[in-house]
Amino acid sequence: MATPVDPPNGIRSPGKHYYSMWQTLFEIDTKYVPIKPIGRGAYGIVCSSINRETNEKVAIKKIHNAFENCIDALRTLRELKLLRHLRHDNVIALKDVMMPIQRRTFKDVYLVYELMDTDLHQIIKSSQALTNDHCQYFSLPDAFNKISACILSLPDLGTGMMQSLIGVLGPQHRSDYPDIYLLTLLRGLKYLHSANILHRDLKPGNLLINANCDLKICDFGLARTSSGKGQFMTEYVVTRWYRAPELLLCCDNYGTSIDVWSVGCIFAELLGRKPIFPGTECLNQLKLIINILGNQREDDLEFIDNPKARKYIKSLPYSLGTPLSRLYPNAHPLAIDLLQKMLVFDPSKRISVTEALQHPFMSALYDPKCDTPAQVPIDLDIDEDLGEEMIREMMWTEMLHYHPEAATANVEMS
Repeated sequence: MATPVDPPNGIRSPGKHYYSMWQTLFEIDTKYVPIKPIGRGAYGIVCSSINRETNEKVAIKKIHNAFENCIDALRTLRELKLLRHLRHDNVIALKDVMMPIQRRTFKDVYLVYELMDTDLHQIIKSSQALTNDHCQYFSLPDAFNKISACILSLPDLGTGMMQSLIGVLGPQHRSDYPDIYLLTLLRGLKYLHSANILHRDLKPGNLLINANCDLKICDFGLARTSSGKGQFMTEYVVTRWYRAPELLLCCDNYGTSIDVWSVGCIFAELLGRKPIFPGTECLNQLKLIINILGNQREDDLEFIDNPKARKYIKSLPYSLGTPLSRLYPNAHPLAIDLLQKMLVFDPSKRISVTEALQHPFMSALYDPKCDTPAQVPIDLDIDEDLGEEMIREMMWTEMLHYHPEAATANVEMS
């Protein structure tokens, strides 16, 4: 739980109060009352909290020593710049960035997001294979956890059964079957792509879920804008298991299709309850892909601009591949067809997000009239060689969008 503590130097900064959670000090705005820590990562700690002004529950992420590593600081800056512009039901909302007291020397950054209950990785990991009979024993208080486990384990649950469950549980526990998760993920991704944004790190852990079974894409630290020419550096992008072949092969030119590949891997994981390509390193990752997709024709390798990479792919043992219908025998044939179109080795032949939403497996659920594209493409170009002082100043500028009064307030500037 969150424990109130005295400030470390005995001096209480105006508008701030202090809490300890998991042996970490939180110096936060007084309008936020922490409840408990809910997550920990390399970045720091996340706690749930209540905004006393709105009575809304939120998640506060503390990034400790945010400028200690310039690469990590740039990721945070990129996420701030991006989320300030994004407004979509299936993209996490950044509600506030707390203003530090010291403009030129602050070290920690506090981000305030809408509060979600879990992520898709936890649902997949914790779900057990349940039958229709198991579904009859749901109780409303823990319906979210159990319905996730049950419906995800029923690849061909009929519409009638789905409507019956909704009728019993109420609209707040609407279906969270694989196709509903896929629908909301694709809708959010379509919005991002309309804003000229490649997420570049889609994976189950970056897809947050709440008790209403709403899905929201998060973690935009690796996101980039697409120039239309597809020119990018080949730095680390995408967790390996969800990384498209063109990234594994270090191609300099790539586009929105890398996100589609990641969605395909996530969809397969929903169907099979385990990663489809759990490679131990990059070369092993490519071998696993070829083992399932089969060896590629010469014209399917034309996108590989590195001769050594192309030679390596050709040197792999011959494989006819493994039919996806054999891997997922209980999946609907239309689900298999869509998955096959997502997991295409050649990015130019991979289905687009819009085409995926219009696929017969999704079309009955998808209403294009409900989609609102981003108002304008977003420019995320940031000089990768920026130093700590400039990154800190740019981050301060981003904070002012949430606290315009601080631009003219008489606060300590150094």
